[in-house]
Parts: sequence; structure tokens; C-alpha cells
Amino acid sequence: MVTLKGKNIYLRALEPEDLDFVYIVENDEQIWEMSSTQTPYSRFLIKEYLENSHKDIYEVKQLRLVICSNDHATLGLIDLFDFNPMHNRAGVGVLIAEKENRGKGYGAEALELIVNYGFTHLHLHQLYANISEDNETSIKLFENRGFNKVGVKKEWNRVKDVYKDEFLYQLVYVH
Repeated sequence: MVTLKGKNIYLRALEPEDLDFVYIVENDEQIWEMSSTQTPYSRFLIKEYLENSHKDIYEVKQLRLVICSNDHATLGLIDLFDFNPMHNRAGVGVLIAEKENRGKGYGAEALELIVNYGFTHLHLHQLYANISEDNETSIKLFENRGFNKVGVKKEWNRVKDVYKDEFLYQLVYVH
């Protein structure tokens, strides 16, 4: 699919072979704050998730794609979540798994691809992102793609006994 192919990366569906990668990502406590996760996931649960990942976004209300380099290295994940076809909107989240792959433009390219896919193929009217007040990398990523900060959820997330604000970013499709 040309929509999901960029200059340096491409996005693909989850495969059973992604079990180890997804297991490592989902059990990385350093990123639990971004996903509001508090408990580890078993290989069994992730295997079950992968077996059902083929289901249609209209049925499960989410789409997770793998971010791959052109030499087929697995770099991260990008998600559309809370897909709402009635209101033509969805949330979006991006994760580049390894620190050495961050800051190289992979996340920006993946975000560009998923935005184009959402507006072109899913006919979305808007995408949104929830970003912690101190996640400067994500704030910069989404602002550079044209997302606007439209709200602040005060003291929204508790992280190690500290309450952090969460920003709401939105990109509305202009015809």
C-alpha cells in the first residue's frame, strides 16, 4: 500500500513474528507512563492479541501498525485508537522503541503516513493526541505536523505520587 510507504520507513500490519518485539515494548516500565499501564503483559496475552490483530478497525476501534525501516528493521509502533466512525475521529500514538533510533525522523515520517492514511482511507475529520506536559519530544513531533494544543487536563495522570497535566492536541482535516 503506497499510503503506508515513506522515504525511509513503511508501516505494516502486526505479524505473529512480532511477539518478542511487542512483549519487550509492552513490558518496558519506562514507557508505561505514556500508555497508563501499571502491570506487565504475559506472552500468552500478547500472542492472543496478535492473533486478533487482523480484525477490522471498524470492529475493534483501533489499529496498531509496526514502523519498519526500508531494510525491514522493526523500529516501533504507531496506533490509531478510540476510532469513532460516527464522528470521524481517532486518537494517535507513536513509539520508537530503541533510544538510538529516536531523533532520526522515523516518528515524524510514521506520523505523516498515518495522518494521510486516516484522512484518505478512513475519511477521518480529525486526529488527536494526549501528551504528558513533560514529554517535550512528543509535543515537538505533533506540533511540527500541525497538531494544535487545544486543552489541558489538569493533574490528569499520577506518576510516582506526582500529578502531571496532560495536553490535548488536535489536527482537524481542512478540505
